Amino acid sequence: MNPLAQQLNETLTRDNPHVAEMLSGLGKAIYLPKVGILSQSAEAKQKANVYNATIGIATENGKPMHLDVIQETLSAYEPKDIYEYAPPGGKPELRTVWRDKMIVENPSVAGKAFSLPVVTNALTHGLSIVSDLFADEGDAVVVPDKNWENYELTFSVRRGAEMVQYPLYDADNRFNSAGLRDALLAQKDRGKAIVLLNFPINPTGYTPGVEEGREIVAAIREAAEAGINVVAVTDDAYFGLFFEDSLQESLFGQLCGLHERVLAIKVDGATKEEYVWGFRVGFITYGGLTEASLSALEQKTTGIIRATISSGPHPSQTFILRALKSDKFQAQKEQKFEIMKGRANRVKQLLDSGKYGAEWTYYPFNSGYFMCLKLIAADAEAVRQRLLNAYGVGTIALGTTDLRVAFSCIEEANLEDLFDRIHKAVLDVKGGKE
Repeated sequence: MNPLAQQLNETLTRDNPHVAEMLSGLGKAIYLPKVGILSQSAEAKQKANVYNATIGIATENGKPMHLDVIQETLSAYEPKDIYEYAPPGGKPELRTVWRDKMIVENPSVAGKAFSLPVVTNALTHGLSIVSDLFADEGDAVVVPDKNWENYELTFSVRRGAEMVQYPLYDADNRFNSAGLRDALLAQKDRGKAIVLLNFPINPTGYTPGVEEGREIVAAIREAAEAGINVVAVTDDAYFGLFFEDSLQESLFGQLCGLHERVLAIKVDGATKEEYVWGFRVGFITYGGLTEASLSALEQKTTGIIRATISSGPHPSQTFILRALKSDKFQAQKEQKFEIMKGRANRVKQLLDSGKYGAEWTYYPFNSGYFMCLKLIAADAEAVRQRLLNAYGVGTIALGTTDLRVAFSCIEEANLEDLFDRIHKAVLDVKGGKE
């Protein structure tokens, strides 16, 4: 094993031995080279005041070389802020600004120790980093039975972990914290569990209430007290889109420092929060450890990035940074939030109106982009196909009963027509039409 990796592992073992135990084989072996192209280029950037012949970009007239046909569409930005490589961990100022934003929006992190966010190529990349660092073959990844399908690719297919599911809702249509607790405690023999907490949830658009949040945290604490090392990951992809009386911040703050056997990890990003899906800017943040251990995990994370994508795209990081620093940012974001909230409320109003009879119920939703119908007497895939072929409507079938509807991309004025078409398709399928 490389001495730098050994040094990082020794830091974790000394300060947070249970976290050191959580690392996968790859997580133990990975490191960020300190002697190499990156470090020598960084040194040259500081001291090479005559010629800097280190890093692999081309320059012209003291600026990064570029084509006018590209620069003419980006004239608001200096070439140095879009064409050069971003550091593997991301633009330093963006990382700092995102951390400041996190503190404002999550008061529960006040006084807690957590790292400077590392920039990822959006949230899937952040989750992939978690998988690489902490998931080995046979490790348990605890998720609700209604979850984002990419989790299985990221943790099970790529790393060989076992997906352990529990029912998302309990008998009272609340978050099933008892099911989560049981699924975690069932990993006693393994001694380790990775738990993914995605609120608002994709696909059902549900965020637990404050009391439910306490129950979730209590379940994780109980597992830790039972001797299980818990990698607790908050997948905050849709953070901030809370339309009703639910948790209004990430559980990351409550998980930071919860127990010596709990590692809190926050994966979030501008992707959906700031409506910039194609920009691919996300973040991964670690919490609740000593400063040295947080630094060690940050270096391992940057090592993973260096070994896979080298660094994230520079232009989109610059665009996001500029937006976050603008005095117009908050007002514009609030305007979009109200549009999304209006759509969610209109959907709920339609579903509660009685207009669609007893053809479906729906899973509780109060946030995010989606909601899910539970069809009573029609196959979800058959309805999906009928909607496409007869009514020009796209939805997502999940299993035999569930139909996911993304109200995020439907104008409020068109929502009634959308659900009228879904209702017709359900009746068609029940009547034998294909």
